[in-house]
Amino acid sequence: MSPSHSPDAAYDIYADARKAATVIVLRDRPEGGVEVLMMRRAERDGDMRSGAAVFPGGVLDARDRDAHVHVRGWDDAQASARMALPAGGLDYLVAAVRECFEEVGLLFASPVDAAGVDAAAHEPAFAQVLAQAHAQWRGPMQRGEQPVAALCEALGLHLDLREWAYFSHWLTPPGQPRRFDTRFFVTRAPVRQQAEADYGEAVELMWLTPQAALDPARGLKLLPVTRETLKRLDTFASAQAAIDHARAQREVTLTMPRRAETAKGQRVVLPHEMAYAEIGRIDPAGRGLAFADIVPGRVVRLSPRVLRITAPNAGMMTGPGTNSYLVGDPATNRWTVIDPGPDDASHRQALLEAAPGPVERILVTHTHVDHSPGAAPLSRATGAPVLGRRPLHAAGQDATFAPDEELFGGELLALGPDTTLRVLHTPGHASNHLCYLLEQEHTLFTGDHVMQGSTVVINPPDGDMAAYLRALEALHAIRIDWFAPGHGFLVAQPHEVVRALVRHRLGREAKVVSALAAAGPAPIEVLVERVYEDVPASLHPVARRSLLAHLLKLESEGRARCVTGEWSAA
Repeated sequence: MSPSHSPDAAYDIYADARKAATVIVLRDRPEGGVEVLMMRRAERDGDMRSGAAVFPGGVLDARDRDAHVHVRGWDDAQASARMALPAGGLDYLVAAVRECFEEVGLLFASPVDAAGVDAAAHEPAFAQVLAQAHAQWRGPMQRGEQPVAALCEALGLHLDLREWAYFSHWLTPPGQPRRFDTRFFVTRAPVRQQAEADYGEAVELMWLTPQAALDPARGLKLLPVTRETLKRLDTFASAQAAIDHARAQREVTLTMPRRAETAKGQRVVLPHEMAYAEIGRIDPAGRGLAFADIVPGRVVRLSPRVLRITAPNAGMMTGPGTNSYLVGDPATNRWTVIDPGPDDASHRQALLEAAPGPVERILVTHTHVDHSPGAAPLSRATGAPVLGRRPLHAAGQDATFAPDEELFGGELLALGPDTTLRVLHTPGHASNHLCYLLEQEHTLFTGDHVMQGSTVVINPPDGDMAAYLRALEALHAIRIDWFAPGHGFLVAQPHEVVRALVRHRLGREAKVVSALAAAGPAPIEVLVERVYEDVPASLHPVARRSLLAHLLKLESEGRARCVTGEWSAA
């Protein structure tokens, strides 16, 4: 991924975050599944976690490391390696134990000579030790007067963490006034101990199934990290299954939500959402410069060279609308439009108003009616020439398209002394499809060659599945750091996206081959139900077009044949 073009490109995401630890305490339900211990935090002004239902946890204390010698089940080298830290990993585990005892009264400890925390729970003497810990140590520890190491030394205890596992790693979004770099651990509740709220940090304790905690009818205030963790916990049949899953993770990756603006105000965006990568590029420090939604007519500055304006033509095939891009050289302040979109007066006006300087050329990726009809009227309004490529087949194409200059692929378009677009011919979705590579930023304007979050329709005769796959594979030879698609947000890790697209298409092709073998000679209407059984029936008319493209590819390879409208394996 290329460096961000934001002035905050060097922003350290950890710089203002406090180290913290949380423990997810589970217990098994007799009927199956798990319950998780949750606490409702006290109401406090200025605290985004005020009144929220959370898991026990809090920030690390420098004195936590003094308790390393009292930990059973982990050492610092092991904990640090598991968390990909140079040192100090055990501090997080100790902090989670301490916070759990302070907030909810559960002490994961055993006498130094005991076999384990569960075995110790059956010893009357240990019950007395726990009572002493609650009566004499919990309050002073909550007030910061005593460290957890002193508790262990005074009562002859080990912190027994042999059933603890590292579960997840979350970082509060940049831009928040209080940020936490939190490691989450999972374990089962110690037997014969009752959770007790401290009525300071925790004003209410709840044992809930993850599903019950997520139920809107319950009305719990849940932070994004809590909500996502509960969704994950809901997949486990037992506490042991959750622990085993955590231990089996080869790597625990960081999850850092981001905050972004929307038409309805600011919200948190999670890594799986489509806007996430773009937000990180535009606004790494969370200054409120990026958007989590796409609104027609809104001008989005993607870099000093690139602006995006989306047309008001949202729909099933166009997503939030067709993206038009203004690409220019900061030195010359002369601009090129990529894909002017439909012939829409409001969109054309939005492009003219957004252009920081004169528009000197108009580029078209392909001539489907959501991408190119705006070219001719925009050319009349600006005097800029239209560049693109005519299709091989006129059906379903923009009949008004008449380029002033035909492009074939390989051309270099100099937009200024330090801004160059390289033209790539990428047939498949359309015979005349072109992509444009902004070489200085390694950003590829993909039109419909690569979509965000979905696959494109390949519609013969102008669409060609074999040509499409070849054009996708050809992208691997080029350095590309970002896709700027014709619909949706910027797309990061483009080569991984291309590999996934190729795998998907070849997987679908394998289903076509299987359906041909199973169904025998069959019309395409029968085959589409077999090959696209995972797609809603309402979309089968669209899927039928791509199915025909697969069949024609197989026919060209001698692997399928069509006789009187029925297809079979060759």
